[in-house]
Amino acid sequence: MKSTLVAVIGAGTMGHGIAYVAALSGCDVRLTDDRADVLPQAKAKVEALLAGGVKRGKLSEADAAAVRQRLQTEPTVRNAIADADVVIEAIVEDLAIKQRLFAEIERAAPATALLATNTSSLSIAQIAAAMKQPGRLIGMHFFNPVHVMKLVEVVTHAGAAAERAVQFARRLGKEPIVVRDSPGFASSRLGIVLGLEAMRMLEQGVASAEDIDKAMELGYNHPMGPLKLTDQVGLDVRLAIAEYLHATLGKPHYEPPKILREKVKKGELGRKTGKGFYTWSD
Repeated sequence: MKSTLVAVIGAGTMGHGIAYVAALSGCDVRLTDDRADVLPQAKAKVEALLAGGVKRGKLSEADAAAVRQRLQTEPTVRNAIADADVVIEAIVEDLAIKQRLFAEIERAAPATALLATNTSSLSIAQIAAAMKQPGRLIGMHFFNPVHVMKLVEVVTHAGAAAERAVQFARRLGKEPIVVRDSPGFASSRLGIVLGLEAMRMLEQGVASAEDIDKAMELGYNHPMGPLKLTDQVGLDVRLAIAEYLHATLGKPHYEPPKILREKVKKGELGRKTGKGFYTWSD
């Protein structure tokens, strides 16, 4: 039986995580990025995930070796997607860039390939607008860290069928939900409100970041507080989502607080830079 070939475009936090999970599930994976220095970094991060899995007894050495064999890096998008069964985009949250990319993907990928975007808030229909067959594109919104978080939002728009994406998400061991194409979908639209309000509380001196997070972790049984989660996701990513939702929905609770804008301006983007609302040593 032919193995499913998955091409992941974008080797950042989400991209390498999606690639890892796909390889772990038995798919052959090609991970690509137009930034040459990112691919070795992504491979190193996958190695760290494998080492951690083996150390905790979640993976055997044979499992780790199989993932290494199945997951390859490829410097060009065209070569990565040439005979792919599934193509997942996980690049910067910029509508124009995604539109250009999917116009290219549509030309170069097999006509039968499932085409998916990992956008966390942008309109799937708008991303697909540059395609000749916009109904080919579906949203598959994974969550960080991909190997831990079970949810995948499958986002549909006019003409886009969800079932194939739902089945693929389940193959990866995820729990898919189907959401209509609407700003912020379900998760970002709800989660960003909680995160931004936590930032406003921090600005106002209501409580420390640790205690605000602890209120939600212990009082509402959230596995992670909203400020720590923002550090995990990236403050720049959260800012982009908030700005988009504020512009499209026009509601004041989506307006980014001053503290978020200032931290992004200073380069305090969360865990990936070592500092956000918390200081990170790893």
